[in-house]
Amino acid sequence: MAKLVFGMSQSLDGYVDGVAGDLELPPPGPALFHHFYEWVRDLTGSVYGRRVYELMRYWDEDRPEWSAEQRDFAAVWRRQPKWVVSRSLKSVGPNATLVEDDLEAVIGGLKARLDGEIEVAGPELAGSLTDLGLIDEYRLYFRPVVLGRGASLSSPGPGRRSALWPPTQLARTRLG
Repeated sequence: MAKLVFGMSQSLDGYVDGVAGDLELPPPGPALFHHFYEWVRDLTGSVYGRRVYELMRYWDEDRPEWSAEQRDFAAVWRRQPKWVVSRSLKSVGPNATLVEDDLEAVIGGLKARLDGEIEVAGPELAGSLTDLGLIDEYRLYFRPVVLGRGASLSSPGPGRRSALWPPTQLARTRLG
């Protein structure tokens, strides 16, 4: 059985998006980028909300300014199976499957059928999957920036009954 893991960067003051819903956090530095590369390399696949998927499509085509590690990340990301949860998209890119409805059955089916870790990417999607009891682990990456306002993981989002977090227990921390 696969484990669904929601990983999200957030500001020191707890925001994941800016006021207008823009992802305002700066790109990760080299150490965090390397960590993400290693994590993505070992994933079974990823489940994306529409906004994060569209952001990640950046990795679909090579860019001349990329470093070797960025090219390696792009290759790993392209190979990985992706499930994109959206009611507004009509199609998705290579190695991706569009999930338009019956979220609980589709994602629950992935968990039952696959092994390893499946990343959940997108705060609204994570909120919906939390409400369904499908997320197994939460990984927060605090970034050294203060946004001051915007969307937070600790408050209900549009159409949500509660904040993202169920009762939690700190498993471990890592500095560096």
